[in-house]
Amino acid sequence: MKEQLKAKILSLLDQHRIMSIATLRPDGWPQTTTVGYVSDGLTLYFLCGPESQKAANLARDDRVSLTIDHDTPDLMAITGLSMAAHAYAVTDRAEAEKVLRMFPMKYPEVHALPLPMPSPDDVRIFRVCPTVISVLDYAQGFGHTDLYTCESPSRLPS
Repeated sequence: MKEQLKAKILSLLDQHRIMSIATLRPDGWPQTTTVGYVSDGLTLYFLCGPESQKAANLARDDRVSLTIDHDTPDLMAITGLSMAAHAYAVTDRAEAEKVLRMFPMKYPEVHALPLPMPSPDDVRIFRVCPTVISVLDYAQGFGHTDLYTCESPSRLPS
C-alpha cells in the first residue's frame, strides 16, 4: 500500500508545476506564496530571489507547509498534496546547476522567452524535503486523505 501511495504522490508531482508554500515570518505569522517547482523523487526544488522574504524566513526557520493542487469545476474530482517539510538552501554548485537544468524540462515554454535562465549566483535555490505528505482524493469520498510518512528527513537529495 505504501508503494502505491508513493506512486500516486510522484504522479501528482509530475502532473503539476506550482505550489503554495508557507514559511514563518519573524512575527510568527505564516506567509504563503506561490512558486514553480521541480521534483526529483519526493524532493522538491524551488527558486526565489536571494533577498526575498521567503529566503529570509527560511534562514530563520526551515519548516514549511505546502500544497500542490489544481482548480476543478467538479468538487468530487479534487486531488492534491499537502506536505509538512523542511526547506534547505542548496549550496552545492553541482546540485544547483542540476536543478536549473530541470526547470526548462518542466517549463518548456521558458525557451520561448527572451530572458536567459538564471545562474546559481542569481537566485536562491531551496531543496524541500517532506516529512509527512497528505494525499487528498475526493473521488474516494468527500475530504478523503491518505497519509504518507517519509523516511527521516535529510538535507541530501533523494
